[in-house]
Amino acid sequence: MTSIAKACIAVLNTADPYAKVMAARAAARDWFRGRLVHAFDMTPPDAPARPARPELLHPAQMPRRKKMGSETSRIAMLHALAHIEFVAIDLAFDLVARFGDQFPPEFVDDWMKVGADEAMHFALLDRRLRSCGSHYGALPAHDGLWDAARATAHDAMARLAVVPMVLEARALDITPMTVDRIRAIGDESSARMLTRILNDEIRHVAAGTKWFDLAANRAGLDPPKHYQMLVIRHFRGRVKPPFNDSARRRAGLTLEYYAALASDA
Repeated sequence: MTSIAKACIAVLNTADPYAKVMAARAAARDWFRGRLVHAFDMTPPDAPARPARPELLHPAQMPRRKKMGSETSRIAMLHALAHIEFVAIDLAFDLVARFGDQFPPEFVDDWMKVGADEAMHFALLDRRLRSCGSHYGALPAHDGLWDAARATAHDAMARLAVVPMVLEARALDITPMTVDRIRAIGDESSARMLTRILNDEIRHVAAGTKWFDLAANRAGLDPPKHYQMLVIRHFRGRVKPPFNDSARRRAGLTLEYYAALASDA
């Protein structure tokens, strides 16, 4: 039987966006049907394969998006979200391949579900872009999300702290405002789609918090204090308000984790 590591690495090594979506779905399906063995016999690549488009720029070189209102600004926002979800596919499968041997099989269960979700989110956003006359790859993007993966490739707890518990948690904060803005210009289809994605992301942050807490408790560490130390050490940005406290709380990411970081900022 094929190992779970090999299946995840196959996703990471697939550059074409639509082939990556299919590979992600197939890997998740094979895992839950018992076709993959819980074995980690391969090392994931330092970085996943990427398509020729979108062009990847340094974050400082990215064009500034205009306020919501024009068709151009709406497409730019949807494209940016599609890129986030595209990279999130790789983040989920890299997490399994890189750190799965440090956790029980239920860890793989959770993150394979997350990876399948991210593939579905990307497909939804690309479909919406195409309905607006565009497509994924039509605009430039940046690779800041994968920079966070590089910075935490050595430490499972650091990866959980920075990716699901900071970056995905930030999506819980800003998505409701994005939904309001896009609904205000009459795009109810995109608003419903983003609301669906938001609800999924709460589960993703919850998975990150759950496994971070398990690892911290197993090591005899105080989870909120260790989280704060790892974020200060490995996250280049700032943890800043406004916070969607209710969504964070539903994900188990309570104020004791992030309030001190926001105060320090």
